[in-house]
Amino acid sequence: MPQTLSLHPDRLFPADPDTRAVARRLYAEIKDLPIVSPHGHTDPSWFAQNEPWKNPAQLLITPDHYVFRMLYSQGVALEDLGVPRADGGPVETDPRTIWRRFAERYHLFRGTPSRIWHDWVYAEVFGLDVRLSAETADQYYDVIDGALKTDAFRPRALFERYNIEVIATTESPLDDLRDHRTIRDSRWSGKVITAYRPDPVMDPDFEGFHANLARFGELTGEDVSTWTGYLAAHRKRRAFFAEHGATSTDHGHPTAFTADLSQAEAAALYQRVAAGTVSPADAELFRGQMLTEMARMSLDDGLVMQIHPGSFRNHNGTVFARFGRDKGADIPTRTEYVSALKPLLDAVGSEPGLTIILFTLDETAYSRELAPLAGHYPALRLGPPWWFHDSPEGMRRFREQITETAGFYNTVGFNDDTRAFLSIPARHDVARRIDTGFLARLVVEHRIEEDEAHQLSRALTYDLVKAAYRL
Repeated sequence: MPQTLSLHPDRLFPADPDTRAVARRLYAEIKDLPIVSPHGHTDPSWFAQNEPWKNPAQLLITPDHYVFRMLYSQGVALEDLGVPRADGGPVETDPRTIWRRFAERYHLFRGTPSRIWHDWVYAEVFGLDVRLSAETADQYYDVIDGALKTDAFRPRALFERYNIEVIATTESPLDDLRDHRTIRDSRWSGKVITAYRPDPVMDPDFEGFHANLARFGELTGEDVSTWTGYLAAHRKRRAFFAEHGATSTDHGHPTAFTADLSQAEAAALYQRVAAGTVSPADAELFRGQMLTEMARMSLDDGLVMQIHPGSFRNHNGTVFARFGRDKGADIPTRTEYVSALKPLLDAVGSEPGLTIILFTLDETAYSRELAPLAGHYPALRLGPPWWFHDSPEGMRRFREQITETAGFYNTVGFNDDTRAFLSIPARHDVARRIDTGFLARLVVEHRIEEDEAHQLSRALTYDLVKAAYRL
């Protein structure tokens, strides 16, 4: 007999009745505020073409590394989930079969944020009232598949239905941004902007780096064999991205290391990098120098800078060779910030007109390093719990460890950082519930007054993200 699926109205709120009552009041005032999604990896072609998703598997399984990394860990081959192979080799193409494999193993997600997000989507978006299981797999598939064939479930309609005010995608500097032009030229009211992610031409260890450099030069008309030409190419592409709505850059480096070499030293380093004779030490030095160069450019053009360090990308070499990047095999590493960021902060950290948003996958750095840094330097803000810590527990740990030193106003609200479109409203709802629960605890402990908590709940939901990302 299928089990009932229902979303409890008090889910994620504190268990203590007095605290829960305050959380309810706070949440009621902010739950319907517009969604501002300033950083993520949704596909802009969804909104440019506004074509229906083909089937439930394409919408909810195949693009979501949170889903297939868990299934892979339990022995399910990525081919069996329809994940495309780098060599174009055979993979499962029957979406109902993929869906059944997922449904049979849905119990694996118990206690995870993925379970929270998916249950929200099933109940709130598709109106399902029984739990997903092997027994209900076909019922789910038929309901979702039928809905996706209607205009009400096209990307733009869902964007409007869930009150998304703005969403930022993330593109390579080699992207022509044609989808963003299509969106703009369509005169649709939805706001979809891009963000400048220069890793393919800034990280000497990025696959195809030298071919990417050549293409970078072709796109910009600059001589990227020289240091000055290379920097000029970045300035041109940043301006091009800004013309297409970008208000931010994003940098996914292995570490938070920065450098501030003389221009002669930087030029000599770049010659080694461009020639392909770079050592691992030089590659790290170049990435560090470029973070400082990007910060200086942000002073000039106003783009907000995001640094997402500390992931050992593509840790599973077999998966990387077979399927390419971003297939659930990125693993957090220990990340040091105090010494690593000092060259950059010496150069620009006291600039109040600059915003650098720091993220971490190393929670041990919250209270020891990140909160004290953001609690001092005018240029620094702390990004929300990211990736592996985008969870109820991760959000609570973040607030508990950083608030005493950095406060609330040196943070930037919430961003979902997702590739799975329908998880956006689900994730934002989780963040709103956890933040109001945290604020409610401060109220009942008589650390802030309830009127202050109402102001803060709106700030954490809406005001801070708009201000930080200059939206």
